[in-house]
Amino acid sequence: MMNIDQFKPTLVYTIYIKTTPEKVWQALTSGELSGKYFFGNAVEIDQRIGGAFIVRAPDGSLHISGEVVECERPKKLTVTFNVNWPALIELHDRPLSDDILSGGRSGWPAILSSLKSLLETGEPLVVKLAPPQRMLEALKALGIGTP
Repeated sequence: MMNIDQFKPTLVYTIYIKTTPEKVWQALTSGELSGKYFFGNAVEIDQRIGGAFIVRAPDGSLHISGEVVECERPKKLTVTFNVNWPALIELHDRPLSDDILSGGRSGWPAILSSLKSLLETGEPLVVKLAPPQRMLEALKALGIGTP
């Protein structure tokens, strides 16, 4: 079991959604709903401590894997988060640069905004996302191609 107390987040996103905690929980744990706001990516989650947390890309391939660390329905869900990108995973012995992390940092606001829109209006946002140029350049400098 991973002790998450040793990790401090570098970024925290706060979003306010006009809905119930139960509906937010359902959206965070349902493959069907997550596919709508997570731009085709679908969550699969075993809702128990130690359970698997998986996000599948629109083609069904494994995109993200992790483990459920905290699970208090419907108020708290904490998971580990590993992007399934073999060339990037090989860098695990050194910290990732801000340039490489800029991809996630630009993606999460769009994903969370789409979640908010879906729960408040019934429709997710239509946002065209692309990896930031600085992330692509940093990966190229390390000899890593994008998946």
